[in-house]
Amino acid sequence: MSRVGVLFPGFYPGSSRPPDPAVLGTAARVAEREGFDGFWVPERVTGLVSDPVVALAYAAAATSGIGLGTAVLTLPGRPPALLAKQLASLDRLSGGRLTVALGLGRADPGEQQAFGVRRGARAALFDEALPLLRRLWRDDPVSHDGAAARYEGLDVLPKPARPGPALWLGGASDAQLRRAGRLADGWLGASTTTPGGAERARTVIAEAAARAGRVIGDEGYGSVVPYRRREEPLGPVQQMVLDRLRAERLVGGVEEFAPTLDLLPDRLRSLASAGLSTFVLVPFAEPADWEEELRALAGAVLTARTPPRRAARYG
Repeated sequence: MSRVGVLFPGFYPGSSRPPDPAVLGTAARVAEREGFDGFWVPERVTGLVSDPVVALAYAAAATSGIGLGTAVLTLPGRPPALLAKQLASLDRLSGGRLTVALGLGRADPGEQQAFGVRRGARAALFDEALPLLRRLWRDDPVSHDGAAARYEGLDVLPKPARPGPALWLGGASDAQLRRAGRLADGWLGASTTTPGGAERARTVIAEAAARAGRVIGDEGYGSVVPYRRREEPLGPVQQMVLDRLRAERLVGGVEEFAPTLDLLPDRLRSLASAGLSTFVLVPFAEPADWEEELRALAGAVLTARTPPRRAARYG
């Protein structure tokens, strides 16, 4: 395994605690101090988590070298020029540490309302907007006429730090995997990714990339990986999540979905054997103390890395 990051704050649908700047800053600093390669944040417009660009700007100010990533940022519904400006600014202010994992958006009524894009229209907008982001970072001026935006000689400044943020894609369907091969620098699998699913995803992505005359390097394949600190009864929120995933036949038991810390290195090795090299670890239950949580996590997994790696930018 080559790169291990952490996802903050994770997915806690039952959380009643609003964002705490002290906790965010502490988690970012401790993740860097303990040797994690990346500090990732999710997006939930309707949830109690901070806007990902704002949260990563705060984390960037609290750290100096750890990679920063979104997992994942919804693209359809965002004005490409404004997003290009935000991400370029964050990338420059962080010293070129940004990786942006993008997606079509969650299949959730509230999230879909927030972005104002019909579910059936998302893919076409995504395919138009992602290459446009790269043009806005690379070229001056930019002219474009499409469904996502219309620009006539538009300059978006400043440009990001060279070579610009890496753009990764999420998703697990064949269409999403092929899109990653055609357009992205890497792929970040969901928390339900299995070794078999990872191996298949890598094959589909690599084949699509080859057809497009592109190559995604070995370090461009990763996944979110949940874990538990120890063997203990699940809380009501965690049980709800597990029951939903079981009903959708995405996971079996909790051990398969979120192994305990003593079994987590084996899970990462099995995913690495399937072709993944980037792992974004997320606690299945909300930690009471993020500093203590990350120390325990580092002790369990970072010493097992062969060889240890640090990278300010993924992809």
